Amino acid sequence: MVKIVVENLYFRYPEASDYALRNISFRIGEGESVAILGENGAGKTTLAKNLNGLLKPTEGSVKIDDVDIRSLSVARIARKIGFVNHNPEHQFFAEKVEDEVRFGLRNFGFSEEAADKTIQEALSVFGLEEYRGKNPFQLSGGEKKRLAIASIMAWRPEALIVDEPTIGMDYAQKWNIRRVLRSIVSEGRCVIVITHDVDFAVSICERAIILSRGEVIGDGRLRDLLSDDRLVEKASLRKPFIIELEEETGLTGLEDFDTISSILMKVFQKCRS
Repeated sequence: MVKIVVENLYFRYPEASDYALRNISFRIGEGESVAILGENGAGKTTLAKNLNGLLKPTEGSVKIDDVDIRSLSVARIARKIGFVNHNPEHQFFAEKVEDEVRFGLRNFGFSEEAADKTIQEALSVFGLEEYRGKNPFQLSGGEKKRLAIASIMAWRPEALIVDEPTIGMDYAQKWNIRRVLRSIVSEGRCVIVITHDVDFAVSICERAIILSRGEVIGDGRLRDLLSDDRLVEKASLRKPFIIELEEETGLTGLEDFDTISSILMKVFQKCRS
């Protein structure tokens, strides 16, 4: 499985007077689930684009399996590291849902027979079978995001970077995306989630890398970092609900997000009835 190593990364956009990213170093390995968090303008998306080759470091290096990305084409990087844009429409090319999934498979040399089988599997996993003949731009926000992830995961990259996966989604849609991402991690693949939704992040990711003004100010176990009042304030974040619940009630060890969420949903539904 893929190994990503970032060493002393600096990045500056052309004609910019200052660096967007400064002195960033970390490693991400097989089966890790990592949230990249930080305030607006912290450099989260810029960092993600340096990881998948859409941008190249000004100084320092990003290596994939010990190979510097400067020596790799974007297509070769994408075969290993898939990237889902925060706006899925930006990556749509086809007029039908099934052809959107087929697009990447053709580019990576899948036979028509293999592509047909893979498309069927992807549409089934992501709950999109009934929309296979529909125009991607006619889907709902949640369906578009699921299609964007499906079209990338169809060629089975070893790592997936998802930028703001929950924007515009209701609770049920978030839960479905969460289920899909957790299943990817369970296969030993790496998932990197860029998000402002700390409740979603804590339900998916074990680790967090927190940025502020283009620098890493925290890298470690997500729950530990988001329990740190000073760090949370500096990054303009908030504590996840689960952590606040622990602090308010004195309960500890609320690690089983599925169980806690199920209980809270039952309480919520009972209060409404």
